[in-house]
Parts: sequence; C-alpha cells; structure tokens
Amino acid sequence: MLKHQLIHPEINAIIGRAGHHSKILIADGNYPASSTLGPNAQLVSLNLTPGLLTVSQVLEVLLTAIPIDIVNTMGIPADDPYASQGDPPVWEDYRRILKNANSKVELEPIKKWDFYEAVASRDLVLTIQTGDQALWANLLLSIGVRQPGE
Repeated sequence: MLKHQLIHPEINAIIGRAGHHSKILIADGNYPASSTLGPNAQLVSLNLTPGLLTVSQVLEVLLTAIPIDIVNTMGIPADDPYASQGDPPVWEDYRRILKNANSKVELEPIKKWDFYEAVASRDLVLTIQTGDQALWANLLLSIGVRQPGE
C-alpha cells in the first residue's frame, strides 16, 4: 500500500525516474508552461478550470511522495507594482504547508528571469500546470535524497 497521497499515474512515473537535484515546476494558471518547457521535462496539465487545482494543493500532495531540498519562488522584480507590497499572500500558505509536512525547507526567491532559465534547464523533469489564479504562485522544487525506509 502507498504511504503517500499521490495517485496520478503519470506524475508518479516521472518522479519515480527522477533523482537527486531533479526539478519540478508547479506552475500557476498564468505561467506559459508549454513554451518554457525544459528539454527533458514532461508537461502534466491539471488546470481544469480557473482556481482548480492550486499550486498549494499540488505542493501538499507532492510533499507526501518525494523529499524536497529546495523550494524556489519566482522573485518579484523591484520595478513591478506588486514589489512594494511584500511577499505575496500565497507564499505564507506555502510556508504553512512546509511546516505542516515537518519540512525544514525555506522558500528561496530567485530573480524572475533566473527562474525562467532554471525551468528551461535540463534538470527540469516535470511541469505541473495548475489553474491557480494567485499572483506569483509558481514554485520550483528540487528533489532531495531518499533516506532508507522512506
């Protein structure tokens, strides 16, 4: 019996082949996922309708299935009107989800254009497109090392 909550067969197959340092993008509904797909990445579309599924919902499930070493958010450029408002509210949801999963990983924003570059890298194995409408909701996860017994 599975110890985790992830039952999507395609996502399970992809992460089963992935290794340490492989990356997974959980993209919001506005992210251009099909045109920024890395050369080794597969796209799984979970964007049923605006708002379903959300990046937070996907993150919660993935945390039950794989170890995560790094969680990158897309940093907000200083000249963006949203930059003066502090962290986007959805980032607090991510922090809560990580804490509830007993993860010690902190959110690490990387510059917007560096984020796009990281997503286009050969290390990206999976992009999960959601219908999330939250601003600055994209997450780039780096898979960690499985410990014996996991």
